[in-house]
Amino acid sequence: MPLLEEIAAARKEIVTEGYEMSIGELVNLYRDNELQISPEYQRLFRWDVTRKARLIESILLGLPLPPIFVYQRADGVWELIDGLQRVSTLLEFIGILKDAYGNFIQPSRLEGTTFLPSLNNVGWEPSTQDGVEGIGSTLQIQIKRARLRVEILKEESDPLIKYELFQRLNTGGVNLSQQEVRNSVGYMVDPAFQSWLITRAETEFFENTIDQTPNAKERQAHVELALRFFAFRNVEYKNGLDVHEYLDAALIQMTRDAPMNRKIEEAVFNRTFALLDSALGSKTFKRWDGQAFTGAFLMSVFEVVALGVSRNIDAIERMDLEARSLYIQDKCKDLWADPTFVQYSGAGVRGTTRLAKLLPMAQGYFQP
Repeated sequence: MPLLEEIAAARKEIVTEGYEMSIGELVNLYRDNELQISPEYQRLFRWDVTRKARLIESILLGLPLPPIFVYQRADGVWELIDGLQRVSTLLEFIGILKDAYGNFIQPSRLEGTTFLPSLNNVGWEPSTQDGVEGIGSTLQIQIKRARLRVEILKEESDPLIKYELFQRLNTGGVNLSQQEVRNSVGYMVDPAFQSWLITRAETEFFENTIDQTPNAKERQAHVELALRFFAFRNVEYKNGLDVHEYLDAALIQMTRDAPMNRKIEEAVFNRTFALLDSALGSKTFKRWDGQAFTGAFLMSVFEVVALGVSRNIDAIERMDLEARSLYIQDKCKDLWADPTFVQYSGAGVRGTTRLAKLLPMAQGYFQP
């Protein structure tokens, strides 16, 4: 299809409009439940007080704000797609932001900025009294009358457009990991699946084997690993495809295009990682140096071991308890002498090449 025709066809799938509105109007929409921030998005609200203060400073100085993006549902309610940090900062400072349980979040107090050092410890109060610094009613009005542009993705648009928009606006940002963005997209696509996936990722024996740091877990590394496991089992990896593009596509395929059997997959997941936890525990996905399993979690080991064991779980479980543990331990040790694994698991190997070479070897390698 010629480029112009492709552009015309794609534009028909996107119906938008936009206009400016005051912050006060936006606040009222949120208060009246006509602007919704998904509880799952709230987990991504992580601006520190410095960034919050800079936003308020920008408004008070009359600087233009970037637009926010919303999706208009069939009932007219707006779902926030992009602008979470700015909108949440404003709602929290004013004192009306609620958490996932409907409880009001304690409003922030600001810190001084380069141009407005007197913002230090200032809150939303309409006046300063009893030692509590308030921004004052005059500046409250100024903030509420400040305007920002709202870009509205209409309900008539193709349903997948809002997921694509969210990813494009957020992927690559300094604040969100790829999986944090993907979690939000997952809740848009299929909330039940995303909750199911997170529950699997938080299973004790799975967390024991992947042995992730608290910081990695905060960045949702454990959820990405669970998604990788189900993607490897259910969605063929196409050679050369970017790893995160593959995971994005797999999420859509497993929930919408070709839904997987969650009951069966959950059973295989539980059996696989319970076995790995019993055999090696936190050492499962680490390097064998000839004497011990040491170092940090290795993605290349996860790709071969998790997939390979899951593909052969029936045969491995036919062994007695001691034999199956010894089998897993020996195969994980011998993996470091396997020519294919050694060649394609090194630090200099691209993720795309690694997946293309290691995933196909996994099943055969662990076949008893």
